[in-house]
Amino acid sequence: MRVFCDTLDLSIMALQPLAERLRPQSLDDYIGQKHLVGENGVFRKFIASGSVPSFILWGPPGVGKTTLAKIVATALDRPFYTLSAVTSGVKDVRDVIEKAKNQHLFNARPAFLFIDEIHRFNKSQQDSLLGAVEQGIVTLIGATTENPSFEVISPLLSRCQVYVLKPMTDDELQELLDRALHGDELLQRYNIEVRETEALFRFSGGDARKLLNILDIVIGASGMNVIIDDKHVTECLQQNIALYDKGGEQHYDVISAFIKSVRGSDPNAAIYYLARMLAGGEEPRFIARRLVILASEDIGLANPNALLLANACFDAVHNIGMPEARIPLAETTIYLATSPKSNSAYAAINMALKMVEHDSTNRPVPLHLRNAPTKLMGEMGYGAEYKYAHDYAGNFVRQEFMPEGLSGRRLYTPNTHNAQEAKIAERMTALWGDKYGK
Repeated sequence: MRVFCDTLDLSIMALQPLAERLRPQSLDDYIGQKHLVGENGVFRKFIASGSVPSFILWGPPGVGKTTLAKIVATALDRPFYTLSAVTSGVKDVRDVIEKAKNQHLFNARPAFLFIDEIHRFNKSQQDSLLGAVEQGIVTLIGATTENPSFEVISPLLSRCQVYVLKPMTDDELQELLDRALHGDELLQRYNIEVRETEALFRFSGGDARKLLNILDIVIGASGMNVIIDDKHVTECLQQNIALYDKGGEQHYDVISAFIKSVRGSDPNAAIYYLARMLAGGEEPRFIARRLVILASEDIGLANPNALLLANACFDAVHNIGMPEARIPLAETTIYLATSPKSNSAYAAINMALKMVEHDSTNRPVPLHLRNAPTKLMGEMGYGAEYKYAHDYAGNFVRQEFMPEGLSGRRLYTPNTHNAQEAKIAERMTALWGDKYGK
């Protein structure tokens, strides 16, 4: 009878993914995010004090956002309601808030409302949360893979603390792998030999859930004797691409190919990779943000209108959503791919930042460039001898703007291979001569 029960328990266990079987139940079991859950981490203080503000967990997939929220709620023994921004609407939010309000009558502490992928909530859905958060009916916990500054409305964001979760390091992935192999009852029935972990960790990409899913795939393809090495892991994943790939290695490969196709002025390849991303369920606003970056980084001053169109695309995608969002995304992709290119602004700011970072002195701003809001500053020479450009012919007069020691240092170099910046270079030479010719 005992043998039958053990077999039944293991059969039930096998129906659960490894990631679910190993989900931590306390902060002591939690791997990674030491800055949040370590000895002096803020989440230990939350549990110790029982006082928890509304907060948003921002980080890549598979780093423990949902788990961390559940651990806090369980440790404080409070009601825990969950909504997914992918499938829930305003009505679902209001229903949960009503349940929490009724619960609040019998419990001095507010319930937790966990919203996964909160960045997918539109403005009206987020607005429906405000009152409950303000009145303390619920303590909101949001989880997002996107920058909340862009995706969460300001009134809601101002009422939440934002905590950043980081991808797991290889050492942390190793700790998780060891725990799986030595702590999971089902895996202990296999004869598993780990020879190499480079491919296993590389395909995981700092994602704990992905590591465990890959481990499931490899073991499922191996029988009772399992050898884990780079070759076997790669072969298993190539045969099971759909099981591991969403949001993973292919995600990064395809977005990289998309960016490089636009940069390389190939609209056909760019639109192909755009289609692959959309068909694979990529977040359209993520693509739109990449287009804004491309417009600045790779097109820049060769065609300043590119940034205007990319920003308009971002707004359109945000406002209309899929499937119609595919059209402005396609239009902007083709426009950027066929536009002349220049990375001069990108190169200039990087060079300036590098110079500032390694400049050992706190160079004083020249006196004539300083404002003199007080009499003392005026007496000290602040603003003296400053020449107001509009008082001179052509709205220009030569004077020194760089701090002492940096005169003539060139940071911006126009890309004269495009017409727009060739005109800029011509104008700068006419104004400054060879001052910035170094």
